This record gives sequence, C-alpha cells and structure tokens, in this order.
Amino acid sequence: MPTTTATATFALLAGDGTVTAAELNEAPAFAKPAAPLRSRVAYAAAHVVPKTWADNTPGRPAEIDWDATLDFRRHVYSWGLGVADAMDTAQRNMGLDAAATRELIARSAQVAREEGGQVVVGVNTDHVDGESISIAEIIDAYKEQLHFTEEQGAGPVLMASRHLARAASSRTDYLRVYGAVLQAASSPVVLHWLGTAFDPALEGYFGSSEWSEASDVLLRIIAENPGKVAGVKMSLLDAAAEVSVRERLPEGVRMFTGDDFNYVGLIGGADVTVLELAEGSDLDASTSSATGNSYSDALLGAFAAITPVASAAIQALDADDPAAYLSILGPTEELSRQVFAAPTFYYKTGVAFLSWLNGHQPAFQMVGGLHSARSLPHLSRIVELANASHALERPELAAERWHSLLRVNGVDA
Repeated sequence: MPTTTATATFALLAGDGTVTAAELNEAPAFAKPAAPLRSRVAYAAAHVVPKTWADNTPGRPAEIDWDATLDFRRHVYSWGLGVADAMDTAQRNMGLDAAATRELIARSAQVAREEGGQVVVGVNTDHVDGESISIAEIIDAYKEQLHFTEEQGAGPVLMASRHLARAASSRTDYLRVYGAVLQAASSPVVLHWLGTAFDPALEGYFGSSEWSEASDVLLRIIAENPGKVAGVKMSLLDAAAEVSVRERLPEGVRMFTGDDFNYVGLIGGADVTVLELAEGSDLDASTSSATGNSYSDALLGAFAAITPVASAAIQALDADDPAAYLSILGPTEELSRQVFAAPTFYYKTGVAFLSWLNGHQPAFQMVGGLHSARSLPHLSRIVELANASHALERPELAAERWHSLLRVNGVDA
C-alpha cells in the first residue's frame, strides 16, 4: 500500500473556520488490470462535465464539455470497469435535459465500442413535458427511450419514473407498465429501484412505501417476464433489504448494488463476511448470506469517484485475496458516506469535485450550478477522507486545486 510522506501537507477547513494541516499521502500504487475483471461485474455511474464558460444556471439547457466527459469514460474503461451512463449521477432530473441526454447516450455508446467497454444507460420517461401523463403515455415514453437506447447498442437500465410514481394508483399499474415495456425490449434489461434519499418524488414506488411490500411487486414483475430482466439495481441504502431481495432473485438475475453506504460488504458477500466479523468490522453480517445469491455486483456512483481503488479491490477478489479486498476498498466507504451524506441527492457535487481534484476536468463546474450545493467544510472532509483512502490519484495536484478553491473563497491556505 502507499506510504505517507512527511513533507507534503494539505489544509483542512472546519465548520468554525479553523484551518489545520494534514499530511498528504503519496500517489496510490494500484495497477490497471491485465485482463478483464472476473469475480464481479462492476459499473461506475458516470457524471457529466459542462463547458466552463457555459451558462450553467438552473433550468438552462446543459452545455456539455464532450471531450472531458467522454475522456472520463475512457478512464473508467482503462481500469476494467463498465460505465453506467445517463443515470442520476449524470444529473438526470437535476439539470441534464432531454436533448443532452440523447446525445450523451449516443456518444457514450460510441466510446464504449471504441474502447471495447461495457455500457448501460438509463431509460426513463423524463423527455415528456408535464408532470402528469396517463399510464398509456408512460408506457409509450418508456418504449421511445428504450428503442433509442437499443439502436445505439447500449444496455438499458429501466429507471424509476416520476411520471409513474404520480400516476400509479395501485401495484397493478406497475405490473402493467413494466410488463408492457419489458415485452418490448429486444434483450434483457436492468431494473432500477431508486430510493427516496436519492429522489423524494419516488415515494411509494412499486406500490408501497414499505420496501418488503414493494419488493413483492418487483419480484412479481421479474417472474411474469421471464428472460427479460438481467439484473436489479437497488439504491435504498439499506443493506438488509438488498440481501433479502437478492436471495429471492431467480437464477441468472444479478443484484447490482446501488448502496453507496454499504457496498464493501454487499460486493464482498460470503467471500469477506468471516474476515469482517473476525476484525470487528462495523459492516453488518446481513450484507452477506450463506444461501441464494451470496454477493452483489456493482452499479455505483461511488465507483466513479474511486475508480482505481474499486478496480484494485476487485482484482484482489479475482486473485482470491479477500483480505486485500477489504484493506483496499474498506477505507473508501467512509469517504462514500460523506459524498452521499444527506441531502443525498447532492452527492453528484462530491463526484464532480473528486473528478476535478484528480485532474479529469478543467474546472469544478456542474450543470445547473450544482457545484454550489455543498459547503467548503463538507468538501474539506471529502479531501481528508479521499487522502486517507488513497482515492487521490495525483495528490499534489489535488492539494494544489483544493488550496486554490480555498483561497478564492477567502480562506488562507
């Protein structure tokens, strides 16, 4: 593992304005994989980078820096991970308009072909104007985006629809909509269950605010459409709920964890539970099971923030070294919990911030001005935890950029 240098430091800003110095870790010595990752399927849910000189005010059309945005996807592929695109991390329903979404899907699919990478993209109903539309219109809207995605050659992720959350009067409406859309799909899709921490407008999705009741509907959708569902991405931030659903999935249907609070144990599964318990880990034993599907694969916004670390950890699982997996990925969970702290839907700010610190975009800018959604002390804690978990790919650059942000905001660093 990397060591700490005693000479380089960086500044930390507390909530009371106090500035202290901390030692800066050396660059991590992780190596890119020499062969495809085997033990887990892992997608990093990628963000978008706007042009630095764009308007970027709320409600304005997104002006994307395509070079930086697509280069970041090439970075993810170079570490052996897949890309999940045009999802909530890319600011769907938080600044990415319909035209930019379509262009992102088309461009991202092309980059995946060029790089030989795996890409899945979000399919939703958000291109339709108006808050309230009928169930039949929701089905048509889903199908329109589904067919466009398939035409681009990307794998579809059927995202939770705000339109459906508003229009559905019972679980029957969910069964009807998903059944119609799945039957229209030419290949198996991933279903996305996005919790209210990420989008409060999705309260009661799948017909209930209780996950145990909603999961019955989700599982019935899968059962009634055999061969149409490749996996489920759960983003409820509830490890026990994910394991419960995971154990009930039919054979051949993967669980993709979207739990940015508990992914270490969920991905590690049975391979790491004994080690966790022996070491007195805070990770709950419920993140693994001895029966059914014993681990989750990954589709995580967190993996866009820690791509090299995530790759190195999965490489350790490939090498049958769960202890190394835990030592590499374990420290990143505290970082992820800071990035995804309440209000969780502003986690995208932390993802873009780390991208900027690591040199993957020219400025700390976001579509819709969302870079202003987190405080400087919040960002300071991200820097501190990224340094501790070896998620700073170029530590000196990260420190320089962080200090420049502090100085422009009147903080002596």
